[in-house]
Amino acid sequence: MWRGLWTLPALAARGLRRSCSRQGSGAPAPSSGATIFALSSGQGRCGVAVIRTSGPASGPALRSLTAGRDLPPARSARLRLLSDPRSGEPLDRALVLWFPGPQSFTGEDCAEFHVHGGPAVVSGVLQALSGVPGLRPAEAGEFTRRAFTHGKLSLTEVEGLADLIHAETEAQRRQALRQLDGELGRLCHDWAETLTTALAHVEAYIDFGEDDNLEEDVLERVDSSVRGLQAALGAHLRDARRGQRLRSGAHVVVAGPPNAGKSSLVNLLSRKPVSIVSPEPGTTRDVLETPVDLAGFPALLSDTAGLREGVGPVEQEGVRRARASCNFLDTVVAHVGDRSPNGSSQRLLLVLNKLDLLPSEGLGPSPDLPPYLLLSCVTGEGLDSLLEALRKELATVCGDPSTGPPLLTRARHQYHLQSCLDALGHYKEARDLALEAEALRVARGHLAHLTGGGGTEEILDVIFRDFCVGK
Repeated sequence: MWRGLWTLPALAARGLRRSCSRQGSGAPAPSSGATIFALSSGQGRCGVAVIRTSGPASGPALRSLTAGRDLPPARSARLRLLSDPRSGEPLDRALVLWFPGPQSFTGEDCAEFHVHGGPAVVSGVLQALSGVPGLRPAEAGEFTRRAFTHGKLSLTEVEGLADLIHAETEAQRRQALRQLDGELGRLCHDWAETLTTALAHVEAYIDFGEDDNLEEDVLERVDSSVRGLQAALGAHLRDARRGQRLRSGAHVVVAGPPNAGKSSLVNLLSRKPVSIVSPEPGTTRDVLETPVDLAGFPALLSDTAGLREGVGPVEQEGVRRARASCNFLDTVVAHVGDRSPNGSSQRLLLVLNKLDLLPSEGLGPSPDLPPYLLLSCVTGEGLDSLLEALRKELATVCGDPSTGPPLLTRARHQYHLQSCLDALGHYKEARDLALEAEALRVARGHLAHLTGGGGTEEILDVIFRDFCVGK
């Protein structure tokens, strides 16, 4: 009889696949009569521009612009003369590709026109497509939304694609590729499978608990799997929001006394003249911020006013803001370590500039100084050591996307995993099998929402709004 009960996990798994399906129940299905088109490559003059279509009229549109010629072989490029279907005027000689659904990015029939990237050519092809019956311009993110709706991408993979498009550093690119490849989605799917089996066993015990053919340790096995899942979720939630910090960038503050070379260091790290450099003390009177790529990690670099008693109200305000950023340099230097004097978690590097002015014998013994790095902003000596130290610190703060488990890159990831963990806590506290089963269902539902099943329309709108029109 127990063998027959194994149909329960199978049924529950099918139910989970429906709720976790990449179809995305919260996303509206594209209209069967709507075919969209847009420029998918960047705006402006370029060697080649890519215009794409998606929808049932993609094939007729491709034939219309190529004077009725047969569609090219699937996923093979062919050179064609493009003409305006209304006037017959030649538009360009271009490569065209045909992607019949469902073997396409969106899962629908798709066509691509690789045309010369001059504004007149692009405008002419777009105008010609607008005259084809059944075609309309795409909205922002609509191609990717159709891919999600047709099960080509899970919601976490969609977010990875958006992050890849916006990636500005090597670390961001690596993290985005891992998420686009489905690592986070597969991990959530494995967790969901664990909950599916646990839920099926609990429900089987509810229905057949008095049957002697049930294995005696079935509930103990459920408890064990729930404990393992709690540990895994807790480990991911203890990442200190590193994935989110990797997307948005860490905050790096350069602080010190006047004329220490802070502005020179900021200019050196940003590779552009962000701050004014002058031998006159108090040149920087405000906090100047610039986004930079530090050793492959995104960072917001802040140049601050020299920490001294300002000679005027403007400089005094700049010093106040600098102290708000670094908690007084003299106090920080005296207590350099993993924690600052006020108890907040900060990571600190002490850099001694103007190495080029040191005597040949060097700095000499400095028993009162904590570990430091020597640098010359004039010659660049010591810069490689500083960048390596920054890389290690930023890898700790933002996470290393090339190793370890996939990072949680959005607040909604944190929310659903925390809610799943909370539901498992309710399972442990429940004294009734029916309440235990309900807690497992709630936990499984949060994993489904994370990967795209049952997502609300508002959340989906925000996610797809981050894409450009042609993606």
